[in-house]
Amino acid sequence: MSLDGKLLSHAREIMHDRKIRHEATFRQQREALYTAHPNLQAIDEALQKTVRDVIRLTITESPNLEAHLAEIGEQNQALQAESRALLVKAGYQADYLDDKPMCLVCKDVGHHSAGLCNCLLSIYRTLQAKELSDLLNINQENFEAFSLTYYDDRTIDPRFGLTARDNMEINYQICHKYATAFGSESGNLLLTGAPGLGKTFLSSCLAKTVLESGFSVVYDTAAGLFSKFEAEKFGHRNDHTAAQSEVQRYLNCDLLILDDLGTEMTTNFTISALYTLINTRLLQKKQTVINTNFSLDELATKYSTQIMSRLEGEYERLTFFGQDIRKLKKNFN
Repeated sequence: MSLDGKLLSHAREIMHDRKIRHEATFRQQREALYTAHPNLQAIDEALQKTVRDVIRLTITESPNLEAHLAEIGEQNQALQAESRALLVKAGYQADYLDDKPMCLVCKDVGHHSAGLCNCLLSIYRTLQAKELSDLLNINQENFEAFSLTYYDDRTIDPRFGLTARDNMEINYQICHKYATAFGSESGNLLLTGAPGLGKTFLSSCLAKTVLESGFSVVYDTAAGLFSKFEAEKFGHRNDHTAAQSEVQRYLNCDLLILDDLGTEMTTNFTISALYTLINTRLLQKKQTVINTNFSLDELATKYSTQIMSRLEGEYERLTFFGQDIRKLKKNFN
């Protein structure tokens, strides 16, 4: 399981900003309290002096160091007790002046001895979900909301010996199993068929389920993806750096969903980029779902034999057929 470096970096920035705001709020609350209760400020300053005294005695290696440290320790404890008593009397919690971190596990640094802290991962997962929801309708298009209602259950397609509904139910079951059991051995899917038959809908279902299992998921159209590859290779410095980061996301995420393959302008560069993408992810055992409106024969006229060999040999093909569900829904409503 890998994390999206771009989103993780953004999550760290958000966490740092929250920490700064949290510390600023604490300082404001403390100053307001000191204004209302000057004696508490005096006690706090005395406590800070005990800390400086300990440092000074330790550095200078003062004679009778242990006795002096013990005396300062008693002063410190007495001052703390006095401060807490005054806070309670004033109607505050005894630990109101304690500068407490938002996360008690990592102290707001985002990691601990066992790895990344859940507080940082929570921000990361929220960013992942938001990014996908901006591109795919994962809040409404999920396995639970999927319906076979609009798929024809009467006409048997002679090419497959199935009705559109039976075929779609098979595709649904395969995608559902793929998503719920997703892992490094899940393999790859190639969804082919005309527009409006549910390929993007099932992709959204896949993305939501795999994302909720903690894996990194990246979605883009073929046109969007290839534009990033072009910017990485030919763009100016700023464009190049940003595009390089995006290309690494495409290559390294746990699940890449590539939509509308074949609709982009096919050039020698895009063919080379697609081969690099597919081959690199296969070598790294990263999973990919590709959607296309074209048949394998049509794709073969656009891409190299090396690409087609990998698509036909390394991807499980799910064929979609029937009437355009978008049009049916529009006419029905």
